[in-house]
Amino acid sequence: MERTSSRDPRRRSLEHRRQSASGSSRAVSATRRRRRRRARPFSPLTVRSARINMQDMATATSIEWTETTWNPVRGCARVSPGCMNCYAERMAHRFSGAGMPYEGLTRRTSGGPRWTGRMTLVPEAVSAPLSWREPRLVFVNSMSDLFHDDVPDAFIKAIFWTMKEARQHRFQILTKRADRLAEIGPKLDWPENVWMGVSVESDQYTWRIDRLRGTPAAVKFLSLEPLLTALPSLSLHQIDWVIVGGESGPNARPMKAEWVRDIRRRCRTSGVPFFFKQWGGVRKSATGRLLDGREYNEMPRGRDERSRRLQVRRGEEAERELRAS
Repeated sequence: MERTSSRDPRRRSLEHRRQSASGSSRAVSATRRRRRRRARPFSPLTVRSARINMQDMATATSIEWTETTWNPVRGCARVSPGCMNCYAERMAHRFSGAGMPYEGLTRRTSGGPRWTGRMTLVPEAVSAPLSWREPRLVFVNSMSDLFHDDVPDAFIKAIFWTMKEARQHRFQILTKRADRLAEIGPKLDWPENVWMGVSVESDQYTWRIDRLRGTPAAVKFLSLEPLLTALPSLSLHQIDWVIVGGESGPNARPMKAEWVRDIRRRCRTSGVPFFFKQWGGVRKSATGRLLDGREYNEMPRGRDERSRRLQVRRGEEAERELRAS
């Protein structure tokens, strides 16, 4: 019987083929696992089973037109000039170290923090609002964009399922990705407690409003922030609410008062509630929220008691600040 030594070329060749085959098999298996993870559907059962530290998933916020933020998606990418000085980009970078929530999602550049373009889904956060007993206004994905191309349809549908089940809350969603909204909108179950909005920073992007009008959202709203130009093409047909604000933070670009007054005039003409968020600037606390001597905290009319209470509270806060000054 012919014996083969460990140095025999034939044996080494056979062992090499076996190792290569084993390595290829492991690589194929890993690829299949990744594909299964990406393709794994998010069902109501998935949502119900993900109740981990749910109270930690709600974050109180100083954003004037809402009460709580909820971020089941992390990460983003710039899509238009309004993203140039993104507050979420700067904030995420503070928490991007090893083991932190935004690890790998931002990078440092000579121009400041930048999104890397990577996205992270947070399945354990999907069902968080179901455990919040007190009704609240909830800004969905303040640190991302739910309609980013890398967020699977199934995950978006799971978010909408949660919002429908958590009927005690009012959910406010904003996107700059209006084309994706128009594409997936007909596939979604739109409950009455979901307010859908688009961000428009200049007249070049008023087309996003047309995509918003095509959705069956009960409340359709605009965030004209950061407002970078006048909006002569602005039409408020089928729009229920308008928020206006200037850019804030380092390198903030200025907003002109005549742009804001023109939008306020259009809101008055169309009967649309007008909310003036801020003038912005490098120190937004110094420029404040007064437009022609008063604050504008109007909310969508006749929608729910929660938004009316927020409007009253903002008004009381403004009166206290005026008396203190």
